[in-house]
Amino acid sequence: MSERLVDLENRRHEARNAGSEKSVAKHHAKGKMTARERVEYLLDEDSFVELDMLARHRAHGMGIEETRPYTDGVITGFGTVDGRKVCVFSQDFTVFGGALGEVFAEKIHKIMDLSASLGVPMIGLNDGAGARIQEGVVSLDSYGGIFRRNALASGVVPQISVIMGPCAGGAVYSPALTDFIFMVNTTSHMFITGPDVVKTVTGEDVTLEELGGAMSHASKSGVAHFVAADEKSCLDDVKYLLGFLPANNMEEPPRAYVEDDPERMCPELVDILPDSSNQPYDMRTVISATVDDGDFFEVHAAFAPSITIGFARIAGRPVGIVGNQPMILAGVLNIEASEKGARFVRMCDAFNIPIITFVDVPGFLPGTDQEYGGIIRHGAKLLYAFCESTVPRISIITRKAYGGAYVVMNSKSIGADLAFAWPSAELAVMGSQGAVEIVYRSELTNATDPDTLRAELVDEYTERYATPYIAAERGYVDDVIDPAETRRVLVRSLEMLSTKREELPKRKHGNMPL
Repeated sequence: MSERLVDLENRRHEARNAGSEKSVAKHHAKGKMTARERVEYLLDEDSFVELDMLARHRAHGMGIEETRPYTDGVITGFGTVDGRKVCVFSQDFTVFGGALGEVFAEKIHKIMDLSASLGVPMIGLNDGAGARIQEGVVSLDSYGGIFRRNALASGVVPQISVIMGPCAGGAVYSPALTDFIFMVNTTSHMFITGPDVVKTVTGEDVTLEELGGAMSHASKSGVAHFVAADEKSCLDDVKYLLGFLPANNMEEPPRAYVEDDPERMCPELVDILPDSSNQPYDMRTVISATVDDGDFFEVHAAFAPSITIGFARIAGRPVGIVGNQPMILAGVLNIEASEKGARFVRMCDAFNIPIITFVDVPGFLPGTDQEYGGIIRHGAKLLYAFCESTVPRISIITRKAYGGAYVVMNSKSIGADLAFAWPSAELAVMGSQGAVEIVYRSELTNATDPDTLRAELVDEYTERYATPYIAAERGYVDDVIDPAETRRVLVRSLEMLSTKREELPKRKHGNMPL
C-alpha cells in the first residue's frame, strides 16, 4: 500500500505542477497568477476540493499524443467563499496555452452539472487560447456542451466569468451567456476575431487593447460589467459580488448585519436638487445617502452612463438599484441605457433581489441614430423586464418623470408595488416649455409680447400640472414624501414587501423584444 501511496502522491505532484517552469515564470512576469494560485486566492483557505486532477487527453495526431499532462489544462472543483459553497473552473494557460480539448471540456461539463444540481454559483476563470487545433471538430462540439449548460443554468444559479487572459473566437460565447463578466485591465482580452484578421478583412488597423481590452468592453461594447487594475483586486470584487447574490433562484439573497440605523433620516437630500430643473446633480449621491453605510456597488459603471445600476443593502437586505443619471445627457434613456437596465432588472428578478428605481428621466433620446438603431425595440426591453418581474419593486421619483420614459421606469402602471415622489417631482407628458409651445402655439404666435406670455404660461403649467399631487390624487404615486424620509420609507416598504408572492401566467416563455 505504501508504494501505491507514493505513486499517488507523485502523480498529484505532477498534476499540481503541470505547466513547465518556463511557462510559469513567463506567466508571472506578466503580473498574472497561475490557474491554481487564482483558485487558492478566490476560495476560503483549505476549502478547495479538486476534481479530475488526474484527467489526461486521449487524442492522437499532430504530435499531441507525446504530451499528456495531468489536468489537461483546466483545474476544476468546489469550495467556499466566505463560507458559502461555490463551484469553480480555472483554465491553465501554462498547459497547451489553456486551449480546450475533449477532456478539458468534459471536466467543465461535469463541474457545471454539479453546480446546477447542488444549486450553487458557478465561477469560471478564463485564460485560454480557444479550441485545441489538434483535436479538431471535437473541440468545437465540446464548446457546444458548455454553451448549452450556460443557457440551462441561466436564472437558476449565478454564473460569473472572470477573464484573466485571452478569450477569443467561439470561447467568448460562454462568458457572454453568464450573468457577470469581470476583466483585468491590460492583461485580459476578448474578441471574436483578432487584430490581424480584422486588418485582412476590413483593412482596419487596431491594437489588441483597442479591439478587445477591458476598457473597450467596459465603456464601448458593454460586454464587461467590472474592470479591475490587477488579478487580486478582480477576485476580491468577485467575492464581494457573491455577497449580494443567493446561491440559487430558490433562495433569498443573504441578509447581513449592519450598524446603519434603519430609522436614520437623510437631511442632505432636502437641498440636493439644483434650483433649476435643467441643472444636473449626481444620482449616485442620492443612492449613497439612502443605502446602508453609503455602500453602492455599481455595475457597468463605464457603459451607458445616463443610467446607473448596482447593488446595495437597505437594513441589511440586498437590493438592486436602477437610477437615471442627470449628470449624463440629463438622464435620458437611449439604446444602450435601455439594454443595460433591462438585463440588470431581469437578473435581479431571477435571483429574488428587490428592485428600487430612482427616477429623474426627461424622455427617450431623440434623433435618427436612435430611431434607425431601434430605440423602440430596445426601449421595449426595459419595459418588458419591469413588467415581467415579480420581485418587490419600489419607485422613488425625485424630479422629472416625463412621457413614456416615466412609464417605462418602473411606474405604478406597469406593476411597481409602491411608488413615492418627492415634492420636486414633475410628472407630465413632457416638460413645461415644450408643452406650452404645443398647447398655446396660436396664442404665442399672435401675442404682442410672446416672451412674457410664454414665461407666464410655463409658470402656470408647471404649478398646475408638473407636480406630484395630481398623480397622488389619482393613486399613481402612493405618497409624496419628504426627501429626508427616503431611507426610512424604503426600509419599511421592503419589510412589508418581504412576503410578496406573485406568479406569472402559465407559459413556456414570453417573446421578449430582442
